[in-house]
Amino acid sequence: MSESETKPTSATRVCPWWMCYTFDNPLRRLVHQPGKLLGPYLRPGMTAMDVGCGMGYFSLGMARLVGESGRVIAVDLQQRMLDVLTKRAARAGVLSRIRTRRCSPDNIGVNEPVDFILSFWMVHEVADIPGLLEQLRAGLKPGGKCLIVEPRWHVRVPRFQSILAAAEKAGFRLLAKPRVRFSRAALFE
Repeated sequence: MSESETKPTSATRVCPWWMCYTFDNPLRRLVHQPGKLLGPYLRPGMTAMDVGCGMGYFSLGMARLVGESGRVIAVDLQQRMLDVLTKRAARAGVLSRIRTRRCSPDNIGVNEPVDFILSFWMVHEVADIPGLLEQLRAGLKPGGKCLIVEPRWHVRVPRFQSILAAAEKAGFRLLAKPRVRFSRAALFE
C-alpha cells in the first residue's frame, strides 16, 4: 500500500464541531438507528469505545446497549465535542456509563481493553491511518469486534480498500461488510 493511499489529501480535515449539528440530529434516526446498527455487537456489561465520537450520537445508543454494568469510552480530538456529549449524556440519563477521552492527532489515549470499537465516518480524517488501526487492534480484547464505517461521498472504493488492507496489516481479520446507509462498512475481529 502506498503512503498516498493511507495519508489524507490536502482536502482532508477534521470535521468542525459546529458542522456536526447538520448530521447529528433527530432526523438521523431515520437513517442510522444506533440500537439496530450496533445491537448485534453489544450486550449488557461490555466495554465499548466510540472513536471520533463527535457529539455522541452513537455513544448514547451504545451506553443504552451496554446497560448499567457496561461502559462506553467516547474518544474525540475536539474538547467541544466531548463537552456537548457530556451534556447530552446527562440529559439522557446515561452519563454514569460514559467516559470521555480527548485524544491527540496521533494517539487515541486509551490503554484499557475493550470488547467493541466503533469508528463511524472518521478514519478518512486521520493522517496516520495505519497507526490508528494498530492502536485500535492493540486495545481490542480477544474475540472483540471493530466496526469501521466511512461515508460513500468522501471515501471511494479504492480508498476504502486501502483502509481494509491497512486494518488487516494491523492484525484485524475481516468478518463481514455490513450494509449501512450512505456508507461503506467493514466488521473486523
